[in-house]
Amino acid sequence: MQVFLKINKEKIILLLIAALGLFFRLYGINWDQGFHLHPDERAIVMFTTPLNFPSSIQQFLSESSPWNPHFFAYGNFPLYLLKGIASIFADFDPLYLSYQKINLVGRAISAITDLGTLIVLFLLSKKLFNQKVGLLSSFFYSISVFPIQASHFYAVDSLLTFFIILTLYQLIRFYENPSFKNSLFTGVFFGLSLVTKISAIPLIISVVFAIASDFILIVIKQPHKPNAWLPHVPRFLKRLFLDGVGISTFTFITFIILQPYALIDFDEFLKQNILQSQMTHNAFIFPYTLQYVNKIPYFYEIKNVFLFGLGPILAIISFAGVLFFILHLFQKTKNGTAAKEIIIFVFFVTYFLVVGRFAVGWMRYMLPMYPLFALFAAGFTIKIIAPKLKVLIKNKFILNTLYLILYTSILIWPISFMHIYTKDNTRVAASDWINQNISYGQTLAIEHWDDSLPLYGAEKYKIITLELYNPDSQFKWNMISQQLSQTDYIIIASNRLYVPLMKLIDCQKLYPHPCYTQTNEYYKKLFNGDLGFKKIAEFTSYPKIPIFNIPINDESADESFTVYDHPKVMIFEKKLD
Repeated sequence: MQVFLKINKEKIILLLIAALGLFFRLYGINWDQGFHLHPDERAIVMFTTPLNFPSSIQQFLSESSPWNPHFFAYGNFPLYLLKGIASIFADFDPLYLSYQKINLVGRAISAITDLGTLIVLFLLSKKLFNQKVGLLSSFFYSISVFPIQASHFYAVDSLLTFFIILTLYQLIRFYENPSFKNSLFTGVFFGLSLVTKISAIPLIISVVFAIASDFILIVIKQPHKPNAWLPHVPRFLKRLFLDGVGISTFTFITFIILQPYALIDFDEFLKQNILQSQMTHNAFIFPYTLQYVNKIPYFYEIKNVFLFGLGPILAIISFAGVLFFILHLFQKTKNGTAAKEIIIFVFFVTYFLVVGRFAVGWMRYMLPMYPLFALFAAGFTIKIIAPKLKVLIKNKFILNTLYLILYTSILIWPISFMHIYTKDNTRVAASDWINQNISYGQTLAIEHWDDSLPLYGAEKYKIITLELYNPDSQFKWNMISQQLSQTDYIIIASNRLYVPLMKLIDCQKLYPHPCYTQTNEYYKKLFNGDLGFKKIAEFTSYPKIPIFNIPINDESADESFTVYDHPKVMIFEKKLD
């Protein structure tokens, strides 16, 4: 009876945590009021809606197949998954299969798969530690701000994180029982990770360690005694070959089945992936990556995780948890029992070292790290903080009060962030204002490579596009001066252009890449009123600390944290002579 109650208590707590996580992820899911304001999601939707299953094998095997999305910036599986589930929803409302509503289906997929990450994280943490760590890691992940935000977009990252964590969990199951069945599931889950996004490739090192960890631990324990570990070499090589071939085969089969056009349309697949690879090594490849010029590797990622993705309190516990896990790993290595921990930690380190070194640093690149941060934070809390507090504080009421204060303080950041979903998106609010306050027929100047405002009613105005990303030149500024002479209002839809361009002014250091000294002067004059325009409206939606209603200015965050669901919009009106 006690065991039954214990099991049910665990399930009830996990269910409550899952319900909390799902609420955070689904609340405000139509945050852009149907205007498709996330560019990556928009691209996925545009390549998904025309997909149709081929009518013949010959058509399927053709590069021009209607099932070939001709889009390989991400894996093809997320597009097929979206199309399939949207087809089911279309039985209730045909609009769910159209551009109009299919993005909402995608966002629901992101939310549900991130809930799946939370459940798998519980199982993973329970295997590495115990039930308490499992529940607490799930709780920490359920309230982590960046996973919550990413679940509001269908940009494959939540799906990728789910399959990565699922693969890591399956690798531990494989290590415990290296059977054909576990090899099969390991290969399938790894393949699903790769067909979601090729950046899952660092999982390979965890696969290798899952196969070779026993032998590696023997070598680590007695590095200077080959006679002690040489007898294990034949068994190690046998496992490496048999298990390695098995997992690789199932991975390859999964990859080809779910992303067949990587092979059928190989040239296009290779070309697009090379371009993506070039972008990760050169921030000058695209205009929208200029924000990452002079990015400090690793520090940039840590800063965004600390200040915004987790929030300072949970981040401190998580970073301390990383150190705790390293010490825990060393201790278990001495005992020769660290295989499971090694499988997890080598992925954590490898992924961070690879991705953190990229020339570009979108916050979504770090999303697969967040479940592991939650795991490390929970392990540190249960294994280190809790025992020490019990020793220091004997009074149970005071101790529970401290825990309540700690968890409440951690909850402040996600609740503050959710404030942005309680009101209209700033671009929608700005569009409403424009249509209500600017006379039809007026000339509006917008910036290229950003969303055009107003989102509706634009046909009633004359729209001029200022191409400010273009390198400074006499031709550029003659053109912009001419455009400004005809402009009645300048509309800045976000910080996408002015933040990076105002920093790229050291021409000697930037050579041979373009610098933007004149563009910097343009923005300075615009913002201080010397350009002949004055700011007449500004729309912001900052996270707000509940009860006290104190805004948290997150403009210093990575652009991608604000530019989609709560950008700062400014409108400038030409001054009357």
